[in-house]
Amino acid sequence: MNPRTKILVYISLLIVLDAIPLPLPVTALILLYVVLQRPAWFTDMVRQVYQ
Repeated sequence: MNPRTKILVYISLLIVLDAIPLPLPVTALILLYVVLQRPAWFTDMVRQVYQ
């Protein structure tokens, strides 16, 4: 699967999760994790998109 397609799938899943009325903001928690921890999977994904 093409990296852009994978990212679109992930973003679509996040939109669906955020649309469900939960008291927990899923997207905000994932963003906070990415900003604070800088996981390797995120930097790899960014590199694949901008190649």
